[in-house]
Amino acid sequence: MNMEQRREKMVEMINRERSVSFAQLKQAFRPVSDMTLRRDLEYLDRQKRIIRTHGGARSVEVLAGTDDLYLQRSTRNASGKRQIAEKAVQQLQRNTAIFLDSGSTCTEFAKQIPDGPYMIFTTSLSCALELSRLQEAQVHLIGGRVNAASLCVNGAATLRELEDVNFQTVFLGAMGFTIGRGFTCGSEEDCAVKRLVIRRGEKVIMLMDAQKIDITGTFTFAEAGSIDVLVTDGALPERAAHIFEKNNVEIV
Repeated sequence: MNMEQRREKMVEMINRERSVSFAQLKQAFRPVSDMTLRRDLEYLDRQKRIIRTHGGARSVEVLAGTDDLYLQRSTRNASGKRQIAEKAVQQLQRNTAIFLDSGSTCTEFAKQIPDGPYMIFTTSLSCALELSRLQEAQVHLIGGRVNAASLCVNGAATLRELEDVNFQTVFLGAMGFTIGRGFTCGSEEDCAVKRLVIRRGEKVIMLMDAQKIDITGTFTFAEAGSIDVLVTDGALPERAAHIFEKNNVEIV
């Protein structure tokens, strides 16, 4: 693969994944050196083919302040999402009130939740659809303005409905995590919902694949110490694992 072919492949990967870390690029383009990859990113950024970020790069198609399209997210790292969902099921406790976030990983989790005496609240249209098969569980779809791109609801009405609900367990998703900026998402409205349910929850569980380490969204909604459990699909980079361990976050 020559230089031009490599750079085209990089653009294709970044557009497909929407946002990638430098570690992901290193893995995908072995044995190309770090210096060469950085020169490639600098060139593609100057050509306005991609947007270079502190931890990697993102697609020029990603608009600041918006959620990524659900249908695109649902096809990325499908096996990792299934692995996370299987682990997350082990975190369920019967006879509890649960909040389930929006997003493709949470939707995969919703598919695998067994029927039982749960009271489940969600802002996700796709999660609610998957949960509708349950007979014993009570499923509550929170109201609000529908975001057609991310298949969730948010806004002032959503926050009002959530303000008086107490959750034993909160299951959240994230666009990414960095040591300096914490857990981030792409939408201001989504950020407000996540912050609120964290305050209303006794135990906060983050469902996030390891590829999202060093990815930064527009809005920070939580720090490492804001969660109790991180459910992921693979080994975390040492620096990130250290931060979570320092904050007494259980990694499963």
